[in-house]
Amino acid sequence: MKRIASPSFVEALFDRLPDIVFSIKDRSGRYVVMSEACVGRCGLTSKRDAIGRTAFDLFPAPMAERYTHQDEQLFRTGRPIVDNLDLTVYGDRSSGWCLSTKEPLRDSEGQVIGLACISKDLVEPSRAGLVDVSFVRAIDYLLEHFAEPLCAEDLARMAGLSPAQFGRRMKKIFHLTAAQYLIKTRVDAAAQRLVNSDQTIAEIALATGFCDQSSFSHRFRHTTGLTPGQYRQFVRDGRWI
Repeated sequence: MKRIASPSFVEALFDRLPDIVFSIKDRSGRYVVMSEACVGRCGLTSKRDAIGRTAFDLFPAPMAERYTHQDEQLFRTGRPIVDNLDLTVYGDRSSGWCLSTKEPLRDSEGQVIGLACISKDLVEPSRAGLVDVSFVRAIDYLLEHFAEPLCAEDLARMAGLSPAQFGRRMKKIFHLTAAQYLIKTRVDAAAQRLVNSDQTIAEIALATGFCDQSSFSHRFRHTTGLTPGQYRQFVRDGRWI
């Protein structure tokens, strides 16, 4: 891999996927890379027109404010944003929803210098009316408060749905039940802390919503196939303990 002259092949791969938007931003929120799918949605004629511009230059203000808020959260915490539901526009200029994940980009000293974002269109669920502002509000709440006690009934009420309706939408969009999605969110957050912090496993368990180290270790191993200690050692040092 070290012999590859440029990582631009990644950008080229995403250019061939019209339902996926890929972009890279610097620490100031300026676009450094943008895939072709996003160029058309922003009404631009070429990728060059996007370089150096921010979300406020390219998207309606409410969308830009949401994207920028997410970026600032990532830069502040150094933690990725996973499976966010965001409003988007399609090639025909109609609106819809996408599922977005943002990962921090770090320099050789571990400092966050930018982010990479992938957004996948949810064409069928969004155009079938399964995603709306109330549902997104409930998912946002889950992602922001995952470390707190949460139940599907409360989230369903927030979304203006019955528990059964909420469950069906979760399965259709995320292919997970609400409980499974919550566990996934907690495990994702714990995995990041295992790699990027020196917190003990017990501290991470409590910080990410598990009742104790034992329940955390059991759930983490069930989900990843590794104990938290094995995961930390393997990702950090590339070896087992």
